[in-house]
Amino acid sequence: MSIVDQTREGDVLVLTINNPPVNAFSPGVPEGLHAGLDTAEADEGIRAVVIMGGGRTFIAGADIKTFDLPREQAPDLRGFIARLDAFPKPTVAAIHGTALGGGLEVALACNYRVATRDARLGLPEVKLGVLPGAGGTQRLPRVVGPQKALEMMLSGNPIGATEAKALGLVDALVEGDLREGAVAFARVHADDRPLPRISERPVKDASPELFAAAREGIKKTHRGQLAPSLIIDLAEMAATRPFAEGWDAEARLFMQAKDSPQSRGLRHIFFAEREAGKIPGLTKDTPTTEITRVGIVGAGTMGGGIAMNFLNVGIPVTIVETSQEALDRGLATIRRNYENTAHKGRLTMEQVEQRLSLLTPTLDLTALSDADLIIEAVFEDMDVKKDIFRRLDSIAKPGAILATNTSTLDVNEIASVTSRPEQVIGLHFFSPANVMRLLEIVRADKTSDSVLATCLNLAKRIGKVGVVVGVCDGFVGNRMIHRYGDEARKLVEEGARPQDADAAMHALGLPMGPFEMSDMAGLDVGYLIRQHQAKVRGLPKPDGWLDRIVERGRKGQKTQAGIYDYPDGRKPVPSAEMDQLIRDYRAEKGIQPREISQEELTERLVYSLVNEGAKILEEGIAQRAGDIDVIYIYGYGFPAYRGGPMGYADEMGLKNVVAALEKYGQTPAPLLKRLADEGKTFAQWDREKGQSRAA
Repeated sequence: MSIVDQTREGDVLVLTINNPPVNAFSPGVPEGLHAGLDTAEADEGIRAVVIMGGGRTFIAGADIKTFDLPREQAPDLRGFIARLDAFPKPTVAAIHGTALGGGLEVALACNYRVATRDARLGLPEVKLGVLPGAGGTQRLPRVVGPQKALEMMLSGNPIGATEAKALGLVDALVEGDLREGAVAFARVHADDRPLPRISERPVKDASPELFAAAREGIKKTHRGQLAPSLIIDLAEMAATRPFAEGWDAEARLFMQAKDSPQSRGLRHIFFAEREAGKIPGLTKDTPTTEITRVGIVGAGTMGGGIAMNFLNVGIPVTIVETSQEALDRGLATIRRNYENTAHKGRLTMEQVEQRLSLLTPTLDLTALSDADLIIEAVFEDMDVKKDIFRRLDSIAKPGAILATNTSTLDVNEIASVTSRPEQVIGLHFFSPANVMRLLEIVRADKTSDSVLATCLNLAKRIGKVGVVVGVCDGFVGNRMIHRYGDEARKLVEEGARPQDADAAMHALGLPMGPFEMSDMAGLDVGYLIRQHQAKVRGLPKPDGWLDRIVERGRKGQKTQAGIYDYPDGRKPVPSAEMDQLIRDYRAEKGIQPREISQEELTERLVYSLVNEGAKILEEGIAQRAGDIDVIYIYGYGFPAYRGGPMGYADEMGLKNVVAALEKYGQTPAPLLKRLADEGKTFAQWDREKGQSRAA
């Protein structure tokens, strides 16, 4: 079987793309399709051509791995589409699975499109920092109208075949065999002349106000991003300029977007997320446990949010609390969260009740005896957690997985109090647990491969991005964020205002700066961690300016007062009281405040993350720099188009990162310094480590 198979069905030639797993438009595909058109053009007995995908999908887009190839080596999607658009015989795209990106652009260049009812069609290029580059920005508005086209291209989300049929994007839905239906459709239209070509249609229902509104909208939805702005420009060209002019402009602007740091960052994350699930030593044959019932200890904010993840996918949950009052409060919060979702139209009330029916509340810990997985989600106190795990060890059935949701504590120490340390693992959900996609899967020293594989599979099942990390104080995410917070506090001590540090991170694309994040999480959380660490290490009681804020009863948003004031409960407003506290603190410590530039704020904050990340890599707490980037994007809001902190450092140049750290009096991590001296990147380090593991 060739990469593009030619099969004659009487007077119709069927071209079937066989490029598993998703029929990406990679080298060999355009050549095979051109050969098929050559056959059809040369044979007078062939009246029409059907293009379809073999296996489970049509064409799921261009091969992203080819984006960095020299132009002469990259597959010529535009060249093929130009020929397809001008082809003298009717062409029919037969779509099943997905027609995404370049796949939909191929379909749009055909004269007709038919699809199965479960097919999905879309142009997701914006998610990789690029834009449809083979006619998509010019053809889609001509079919579905500019407003719907902008919605599809700016969100990157696909639509179903039924909606596509209603919009005119699909000409017919095939109920039976797709191949038979497409061939029959092609015969019906074999003599159509002139052939319908989307490139010859006008764009309807366009107005300057529509495009102006779209530009205003992306300031909120795609702040600071290049590709969305270019997409709007091109859609407006489709509405106001000849097709050929928009086609040429699209090619230029596609290259501009593709070669931008933003696209490189997004492509880095695309691959990093897929690599994160690959764990040395784990194979498809690694045995796993089927999770049919989950137990959760603690019905607070975290426990309730964690429970919702399992209820959402139909897994029954038993949730335990120590008092009826706490249990009722937790259940009320879960119900309120679901009802809020229903009010937004994302769930029906029937679905809300169905999910809640899977939840069993109890005050009896022994009710967890039949659970396949038990997750502890109580207060961050080692003695409390160890007591719970001792009790769970005697209650849980053989083979049950015991997980802790600790965000900082030693999972090995927790596991040591059980008779089954190989069944103990950390599952660190991020708050709000029913919303945040990151799940740090903490592999303790004795955690078995089977337990690890089970939890990785479960993460996918509940819609989380699971990243495996090792045991240390704070694991990966919080260990780095503590260092980031330390640097932010130092910057304020030296003269910056909290809002200056937060504004620097906004400018980089983060939704929150370090102090806004601290207020949201609760200043008392960090305060208690600092107190605990000082006690364990035999150090004096911490007495920084942040500690003094907490001791005044200002704990952040939840008390409507923290580093900022919150008169409306959520929006931070600079506090005159806190400004004075900080000034008094500096005076007491003999610190002369100085002006600190936004450049210094940005470099010191971000490079503190990078430096700690390099230490984590060298210690083996994270397997890859890409894993750290995935953690920071899905857990902490680092903008994906920056590539995560480690990807951002690569883009800035590791020599420049080292120079900046040294300028600010920080010692670069040995791995960071070594890579900089060798002229390498973290991405190269990941590849070399991966190759050595494979060898």
